[in-house]
Amino acid sequence: MTSRRKLVQNTRAAVFYTIMFAISLIWLYPYVWLFLSSFKPWDEIYTTFIPSHFTLKSYTYISTVASQVGYPFVRGLLNSIFIAVTVTVSVVVTSAIIGYAVAKVKFSGSSALFNFVIYQMLFPGFMFTVPLYVVIRSFGLLNTYAAMILPSLMSAWGVFMFSQSFKSVPNDYIEAAKIDGANFFWVVFNVMVPLSRGTMAIVSIFTFIGIWDNFMWPLIVIQSHQKMPLAVLLAVFNKTYGSYVGPILAGSVIQTIPMVIIFVIFRKYFLQGISMSFK
Repeated sequence: MTSRRKLVQNTRAAVFYTIMFAISLIWLYPYVWLFLSSFKPWDEIYTTFIPSHFTLKSYTYISTVASQVGYPFVRGLLNSIFIAVTVTVSVVVTSAIIGYAVAKVKFSGSSALFNFVIYQMLFPGFMFTVPLYVVIRSFGLLNTYAAMILPSLMSAWGVFMFSQSFKSVPNDYIEAAKIDGANFFWVVFNVMVPLSRGTMAIVSIFTFIGIWDNFMWPLIVIQSHQKMPLAVLLAVFNKTYGSYVGPILAGSVIQTIPMVIIFVIFRKYFLQGISMSFK
C-alpha cells in the first residue's frame, strides 16, 4: 500500500512539473521570439521562428542610421542608465536617513511621521501625476533631466523598509558609536547601513527596476529626443517609423538586458524582496 501511494504521489508530481514546464515555455516564447527576431533579416521577422542566417542589421541601424534621423538610441540608453542610477542612489541615501530617524530617534511626532509614510504608500502613483506636472512646469523644469529625477528622489516604501530593518539593530551599536564621537550621519552610513545590506540591496534593485521601466512620466515631461530614456524613445520611434520592426525589436532587447543582468547577479535579494512584499 505504501509503494502504491508513493507511485501515485510521484505520478502527480510528474504531471504537475510537466504542466508547469509547458506553461513556462508559453511564458518564455515571446522573449525568445523577440531575441531571435532582433537578429533576423527584416523580411523574415514574421515568416520564420529561427532565421535562415543571423544579422546585426537591426542593431547597426539603431546605433547609426536612427541617430542620423533624430533618434539617438545610444544616447537614450545612457539617459536611462543615468536617471536610474541617480534615483537609486538618492532613494537609498534618503531612505536610510529618514528610516533611521523614524526607527531610532525619539522626537515629538515620530509616530505621526511613520504613520504618514505608511499612509502615503496606500495611494497609487498616477494620482500625483497632474499635481507633479503643475509643480514641474511652475519651476520651469519641463524637458529637463531634473523633471524625470526630482519626483523620485525619495520613496515611502524605501523609508519603510529601512526603518523596519533598523528597528531590529540593537541600540548598543549606536551608543558605542556615539561614545566614540560619531555624529548622526556617521552612525547611519557606517553602522546601520552595513548591518542592513540585505535591505539596501532590495531597495536598490526594486528602485532601479521601477525607474528603468518608468514610461508614462518621462513621456509627459520630455519632448527632446536627446533627453528621452530608451523606453520612451522606442515608443516615439515606433509611432513615426512603425514599419521598421527590426530596429524596434533590437531596441527592446537592449532595454531588457540590464534587467536580466541585475536579476542574474542579485537573484537572491530579488526573490527575498518578493517574499517580503508578500508578507
